[in-house]
Amino acid sequence: MNPDITNRFESHRRRLTAVAYRMLGTRSDAEDIVQDVWLRWCEADHTTIANDEAWLVSVTTRASIDRLRTAKVQREAYVGMWLPEPLVAPLDDQPDLAAERADDLSMALLVVLERLAPEERAAFLMRQVFDQDYPDIAEVLGKSETACRQLVHRATTRVRQEQPRFTVSDAEHRDQLMKFAAASRSGHLDTLRALFAPDVTLTGDGGGVVVSVPKTLVGADRVARLFHVVARRYGNLMDHKLALVNGVPGLVRYVDGRLESVFSIVTSPEGIRAIYAVRNPAKLRSVVALA
Repeated sequence: MNPDITNRFESHRRRLTAVAYRMLGTRSDAEDIVQDVWLRWCEADHTTIANDEAWLVSVTTRASIDRLRTAKVQREAYVGMWLPEPLVAPLDDQPDLAAERADDLSMALLVVLERLAPEERAAFLMRQVFDQDYPDIAEVLGKSETACRQLVHRATTRVRQEQPRFTVSDAEHRDQLMKFAAASRSGHLDTLRALFAPDVTLTGDGGGVVVSVPKTLVGADRVARLFHVVARRYGNLMDHKLALVNGVPGLVRYVDGRLESVFSIVTSPEGIRAIYAVRNPAKLRSVVALA
């Protein structure tokens, strides 16, 4: 392989992986897509490619749409609730698979994107996250610019409705995380309940392999009682560590020294608003040990 052809591809690999992960929600699928794109790049007539990045992003997006259609059918048969595979890194690292802003990588956003149709998801990401122009979006999706504007508008409206933003400082966010970690270990019911916003939600993904909540729990009392029960069983064996989870500070929980869960947590001035708990061992394989 011509080294120049390889270098041209490698200079865009990070962005392509970012596109594919945001489309599919799993690292392995994203890496498979990028590998497929690499093979197509090797076979392409490079004299006809005017813009490497545009060509590679277009091919990656189209391949991701096709893979997502298949994945959606598979996820309908998934045992329990499906959550994206978390990207976990030490707090001082840059968010893995990041392209622009860490909040475009958050678990909360990916959960909302999972409810969109594949082409809506692609249009939203291309416009709102990767800042592509409508003519480019139209070419990738094979639709008119007007149709693409409608796709982006519908997707953006739904994201804003289902993922309201709450303003808390980084320090307050971390403070709520640490208080939650301590209360989860002690299991004190009133302390737990006081940490949560009244309409807090807990979504868990055990993949049918480990025990998790079968559907989203809603309400401070119900969520507090669940963590109270867990603490009664494992409290002294639990250890929580702060880490970046999809670019945002979250928690990694160990039980008796074994990685057990990754928590992505949405905080607000009223307290913790949402908890996403990934427990499926298959989705925790890539999580590195944290000091």
